[in-house]
Amino acid sequence: MAVTDTRQARRGEEVADKLSARGWLILFTLCGATFMTGLDFSVVTVALPEIGRDLGFASTGSLQWVATACLLPTAGLLPLFGRVSDLVGRRRLFLAGVALFSTFSLVAGLASSPGLLIAARAGQGAAAAMIAPTAIALMTTSFPEGPQRTRALGVNGAVLSLGFVLGTLGGGVITSGLSWRWTMLILVIIGALVLVGALSVLPKADIRVPARLDIPGALLASVGLFALVYGISTGAEAGWGSPSTLGSLALAVVSLGSFLLVERRHVAPLIPLGLLNRPTVKWSGLIGLITLGMCGGTTVLLSLYMQNVLGYSALATGAGFLAEGITALVGGMLAARLIGAWGKVGAMATGLVVQGLGTLGMFFLPSEGGLVLLLITSGAMGFGHVLTVVSFITTMTSGLSDEEQGVAGGLSQLPQFVGAIGTAGLAAIVTARTDALSATMSPELATLGGLHAAVLTAGIVCLAGAAIAVALLRRPVAQAG
Repeated sequence: MAVTDTRQARRGEEVADKLSARGWLILFTLCGATFMTGLDFSVVTVALPEIGRDLGFASTGSLQWVATACLLPTAGLLPLFGRVSDLVGRRRLFLAGVALFSTFSLVAGLASSPGLLIAARAGQGAAAAMIAPTAIALMTTSFPEGPQRTRALGVNGAVLSLGFVLGTLGGGVITSGLSWRWTMLILVIIGALVLVGALSVLPKADIRVPARLDIPGALLASVGLFALVYGISTGAEAGWGSPSTLGSLALAVVSLGSFLLVERRHVAPLIPLGLLNRPTVKWSGLIGLITLGMCGGTTVLLSLYMQNVLGYSALATGAGFLAEGITALVGGMLAARLIGAWGKVGAMATGLVVQGLGTLGMFFLPSEGGLVLLLITSGAMGFGHVLTVVSFITTMTSGLSDEEQGVAGGLSQLPQFVGAIGTAGLAAIVTARTDALSATMSPELATLGGLHAAVLTAGIVCLAGAAIAVALLRRPVAQAG
């Protein structure tokens, strides 16, 4: 009898885990938007040299604004649009974001001057800030908490990783075979398909919270995050002790500190401090910052390793990320099953351990050859990273009402952009160690020594993150469950 009951319970769980045909259509539509924004951030990076030659950018520093102009408004406006989605309706803001993103992508693809391209990229970034929190909020409210939601978030994480890999690989193919303009125009096609899908399958009934917008909080949060990401993104080139970098970071500290004071007194805060102080929200956010910062930073280092040490071309470098992308895709597809077996914290900690061990293994990457080790270590990093991402977003958005999902969706996406702190920190370690070794070694070996020091640091940080997850999240997650 007990065996029969167990089998019936397992069959019930399997049925609950399955998505309906309409559920899959909703998921494909929302993941299409995620794929589009993930593709945008990576595909343009490979095309930057060709863009600079075609449009006549004055310097490499000015060319970097093609990427930075999109990143800054996304990071600065995420909390604002996470709250706006609760006020005006998530479906409505999602549709507006996809339409604007497609429009600005068209303008970017047809741009005839550096100024117009950078302005269009800024518009894409603002539209992405509308899409990111609403896509997650629509996902968490369309699928009930439990196996269905976890599966949806796992597929979303896999698709985001797929967008990154196809961007790094496809950017080189598109630029070489067609033109850099197609890296933008292909986004218009994807955006149009997402828009048609959203109008067709997303429920027309929208959740709206009757409250007024916290204008002071919105301004302070946007200015603080904009200044923080700007200071981090430009610090290496301008110098960490330069007035512009120190001024930006000081403005970030003052603005974000003032934001917390304002939120404490406001009757309808942009981010309710009660929500922000929940252990499942704040500690999951920290885990997200660790995994995204260390994976993003290490990915940049691997690009540097393949091109500056091994001498790979841009196209071969993109192909070198295939293992990371494939294992990340597998990790996203298996995340729901692993979270069901190990629990949210268990899966989160395991993901960070796998990511950390894969990153530590990069310490043994040689100056010649080493392709097999590169594929194994980057593959382990990709798998562990996506498992951690799905686990921390699932934890952060669990136990919340539908009215709180918009704000939580914005918070869950914020580490992806503030994670630039990890990239900047690892880059600083590479620079310092390379400079110390350059007097006694060749440039290639000195660079390799710097990379070894940075990946060693990144691996240790990931393992420390796993310990933090177990120590600080196990009890809050159990209580929420």
